[in-house]
Amino acid sequence: MAQYETIRSVGAGARTAQIDEGLRAHMNKVYALMSIGMLVTGGVAYIVGNNDAMLAAIFGTPLKWVVMFAPLAVVFAFGAMINRMSVATAQIVFYGFAALMGLSISYIFAVYTGVSIATTFLTTAIAFAGLSLYGYTTKKDLSGFGTFLMMGVIGLLVASVVNIFLQSDAMTFAISALGVLIFAGLTAYDTQNIKNTYLQMAQAGDSDWLGKAAIMGALNLYLDFLNMFMFLLQFLGNRE
Repeated sequence: MAQYETIRSVGAGARTAQIDEGLRAHMNKVYALMSIGMLVTGGVAYIVGNNDAMLAAIFGTPLKWVVMFAPLAVVFAFGAMINRMSVATAQIVFYGFAALMGLSISYIFAVYTGVSIATTFLTTAIAFAGLSLYGYTTKKDLSGFGTFLMMGVIGLLVASVVNIFLQSDAMTFAISALGVLIFAGLTAYDTQNIKNTYLQMAQAGDSDWLGKAAIMGALNLYLDFLNMFMFLLQFLGNRE
């Protein structure tokens, strides 16, 4: 955030307007990519989740473990290989990942009522919009929270895997509560980080990387939204 204010202060007139216009266009692209990814996820989840035969074929067999852990593998591979991808390829991989995520969460349509899923989604959208707006507008530097929040994500992942075997209700509640808080914080942090990344890349004039940065930014916000939704659903969702 300090970097953004510094660049704007040394620029004047047309230069400042150019920075602001470019940043707005970049953020609009990030949110558009994220929104399309969410639509892909929602569409796949709805189709599979309302097909008993497909649900049984996936979650009634060992294939469920592949479906559950494949998105995590794709995220790590995507982050490691994006430098070698074109912007178009990276975008296709992102949408493919979104479809895979839809497959992995499709079970929610068999577990929770449609009304509770819609209500939780709306609640998540409102919270996400407020948190992202805060991250975009705040003058406070949130970069110091990044390491702490990522450690929290790793802790959540480990605890979630352990709880698959323990099936502890108390542990499930604790994981859900911490998950909502951690991904709420990451929403604000990632939004500010996307903004600062744009400024760094724009200064360097790297238009190719700006396109990839928009996709990575969309992926980060997509994961923040989806995880916050899933954790909230465990609180607010009414089971079938």
